[in-house]
Amino acid sequence: MGHPVTTNPFIIMLINMTIVFAVLMGLSAMIRLIHLCDPTAKAKEEKKPAAAPKAAAPAAAPAAAPKADNSAVIAVIAAAVAAYDSEARIVTVRPIESSVWKNNARAVALNNTVC
Repeated sequence: MGHPVTTNPFIIMLINMTIVFAVLMGLSAMIRLIHLCDPTAKAKEEKKPAAAPKAAAPAAAPAAAPKADNSAVIAVIAAAVAAYDSEARIVTVRPIESSVWKNNARAVALNNTVC
C-alpha cells in the first residue's frame, strides 16, 4: 500500500461530506423516480368517484360525536391484569372522570420548577 493522499483533516472532511451528500441526492432521485413509476397511483385515481356538484345544503344540526372504540385499550388492560395475577377477573372497564391526576401533575411540576 502506498502513502495516504492527504493527512489534512479538512480535505478528508470535504471528501466524506461530498460522498454522503452524493448518496443522499442519489436516494432522493430514486424515490422521485419510484413516485413517477408508481403503478398503484393509477388505481388510486380510478377509485375516486367523480364528485357531483353540491347543492346549497341546509344548516344541519351538529352530529353527535361517535363513541371511541377502546377495544384495543381494553384488550391491553386485560392482558396486563392476566399476566400480573392469573386469578383476577375483569368485570368492567370504564373511564374515571376525575381531575386528581391532572392536579397532581400540576403540583409536581410547580414543585420541581427552579426559581
